[in-house]
Amino acid sequence: MKNKETNLVRGGLQRSQFKETSEALFLNSGFVYDSAEQAEAIFKGEETGYQYSRYANPTIDTFEKRLALLDGYEDCFATASGMSAVFGSMMCQLRTGDHVISASALFGSCRYILKEILPKFGIEVDFIDGRDLEQWKNKIKKNTKIFFLETPSNPCCEIIDLKGVCDIAKENNILTIVDNIFATPVLQSPIKYGADIVVYSGTKHIDGQGRVLGGAILTSKQFKEETLKPFLRHTGPCISPFNAWILLKSLETIQLRVNSQSDNAFEIAKFLESNSNIEKVNYPFLESFKQNDIAKKFMSKGGTIMSFKIKGDKEKTYKFINNLKIFDITNNIGDTKSLVTHPATTTHRVLSEEERANLDITDNLVRISIGLENIEDLKQDLDQSLSKS
Repeated sequence: MKNKETNLVRGGLQRSQFKETSEALFLNSGFVYDSAEQAEAIFKGEETGYQYSRYANPTIDTFEKRLALLDGYEDCFATASGMSAVFGSMMCQLRTGDHVISASALFGSCRYILKEILPKFGIEVDFIDGRDLEQWKNKIKKNTKIFFLETPSNPCCEIIDLKGVCDIAKENNILTIVDNIFATPVLQSPIKYGADIVVYSGTKHIDGQGRVLGGAILTSKQFKEETLKPFLRHTGPCISPFNAWILLKSLETIQLRVNSQSDNAFEIAKFLESNSNIEKVNYPFLESFKQNDIAKKFMSKGGTIMSFKIKGDKEKTYKFINNLKIFDITNNIGDTKSLVTHPATTTHRVLSEEERANLDITDNLVRISIGLENIEDLKQDLDQSLSKS
C-alpha cells in the first residue's frame, strides 16, 4: 500500500487468531515458548518471535511499522517519551571524545541534554545559528559525529534549510538528527532531504488528545538493528503497550487533525497580525515571516503552532493569558484543544537569560497551539483577552 491515507488506517496491521477488527492490545510483559530449544533460537535471533515487552511487543511493533510507513523511513523504535527518543538517538552512537553540532533554537529539555548531560560523558557540543549553512560547515571537526536540529523551532518557528544541512553532513560522513515535532510527519518529510534520523514526541500531535506519553525514532533498518536497538533494549526506555495502542489508533486521524488545525492556525496568525495589541507574530506561512519562502519549500502547511509578542511587559502578557476563556494554560502542544504557554517561564525556563534573549524568547512572548474548536470562537476569545489586556 502506497497511499498515506490507507497506510494510516491499515499499515502494519497484524491480527491475532481471533480476527479482531481493531488492532489488539497486548498488555503482557513476557511471552512463552514451545520449548527450551525455541527459546534459545529466538534469543539467538535464529527464529523470529517475541521475548519480552522491553525488547518488542505485537502492539508496539504495529505502531512502529505504521509510523515508519507514514514518515517514509525503513524502520522505527518506539520509546517511553519524546525526550527518551532524543537522548537515545544520540547516546546510542556517541562516545567520549566525539563532537556534536546543534542548532541553538531548541526545546528547553533538548538543549539541557546537549549542554548539561552530554559534556559529562566527555562529548563536545557546539551551538550555532542553524539558519546559517556556513556555521554548520565552519564548526565541523574530525570528530564531529552528529548534526542535531529542530525545524520549525520551539517556540519562535525558526526554519532551517534541511537539504542544505543534510548535504553538508553527508559530504563529511556525519549523521543528521531532525526533531520534526512542530512540523509533524503530515507536513514535513525530512527523509526526502537526506535526514538520517527523525525523532518525535508521540505525546504531541501523534496522540493529539493529551492522554499518553510516547516517543519514536525513525531510521534505517541497519542503524536500528546494529546501533539503536542494542542500546535501547538494555537501557530500558520502552513504551507501554497501552500507550503504543493509543498512539497507533490516533495515527488513523492525524492527517485529518493536523491539516484542519493548520488551516485554522494560518487564519489565526493572520488575525493576530492585524491586531494593534500584537507586536510580532511568528508563523512560517505568513508573508511577513522572514523565512516564509524556505518554510514553503519544506512544509506543505504552516503547522498548528505559532508564537507572538504582546505589546507590553510580563505583567500585561500574564493578564492576556489569564483572561483567555477557551485556551487552556499548559506546556503541551498538538492537542485537539487550543493551548497557551508562556515559554520564558515554563518550556524554556532552563535556558539562561542571555540564551533566551539570543533566541528572542522574551517575557512578552506567547506560544499557542491551535486545536479543533470553531475558528470564530477562538478569534473572539483572543480578541476579548487582548482588549482586556
